Amino acid sequence: MTKKLIVLLLAIAPMVAIAQNNTVAYVNAAEIFSLMPELPGIEEQLTKKQESITKDGEALIAEYNKKAEEFQKTFDTASEATKADQQKQLEQIGERYQMFQQNSGREMQELQQKLLAPIQEKISKAIKEVGDEKGYAYIFDISTQQSPIVYINDASVNATAFVKTKLGI
Repeated sequence: MTKKLIVLLLAIAPMVAIAQNNTVAYVNAAEIFSLMPELPGIEEQLTKKQESITKDGEALIAEYNKKAEEFQKTFDTASEATKADQQKQLEQIGERYQMFQQNSGREMQELQQKLLAPIQEKISKAIKEVGDEKGYAYIFDISTQQSPIVYINDASVNATAFVKTKLGI
C-alpha cells in the first residue's frame, strides 16, 4: 500500500510542478479592437455602403407609392383586367423590396466581415506573439459576457497592455 502511494506521489509531482510553471493571462480584446487605427476607415466604408443601400431602398418605396397612387386614381374607372395587372405590379415591387432588404442585409454583413477580418487576425497574431514571448500557457479573453472566466485573481497577468504595445497602440 505504501509502495503504491509513493508511486502515485512520484507520478503526480511532475504534473504539479508543470502546472505551477504555466502562467495564465487575460486580455480585453474588445478594448484592443476599439483602439485599432484602421477602425475609423472601416466604419466610414460601412456607413457609405449603408447610405447607398438606404437610398436604393427609398427609391423602391417611392416607386411602390407612385404605382399605388396611380392605382388609387384609376381604381373606380379601370377594368377588372387593369386592376388585376396593377395589383400584380404592386406585388412585384413589394417582392423586389423584400428581396432587396434580404440581399442588402447579407451584403452589409459580408462587407463587415471582409473589412474586420484583417483586424481580428492582426489582434489574434499579436496575442499569440505576446503569449509566446511571455511564456503564457493560456491567455483568456474577458471582453464578453460569454467568457468562461468568472474570477480573476489579483496575481493574474493582464496582458492587454502587452498586446497594445505589440500592435503599436
